Amino acid sequence: MQNFYIYLLVLAIVSYAIRVAPFLLLKEPIQNEFVQSFLYYVPYVTLAVMTFPSILAATEYPLAGAAALITGSVMAWRGKGLFAVALTACMTVLAIEVGMGYLGI
Repeated sequence: MQNFYIYLLVLAIVSYAIRVAPFLLLKEPIQNEFVQSFLYYVPYVTLAVMTFPSILAATEYPLAGAAALITGSVMAWRGKGLFAVALTACMTVLAIEVGMGYLGI
């Protein structure tokens, strides 16, 4: 049990250091537009990287997850709301999984 507290302490120190380092190392705002745009998109890319494998693995057939990703992306690209995008993606998964089950694949 004592190792647990050591691990927890190291975790806390590393997490705190990561959050404090930019404040200590950067004295003025970032002027480089490339770096600013890179930092702007980091949260979105991180979310996509964490979500994408789950989309494919969440269904019985990975094809259904891929089709839902494509239809949801198209709906979002066309400016539809979150409810419409989620409903379309869910209906796509349902249709493909029922179809695959009916075909016995």
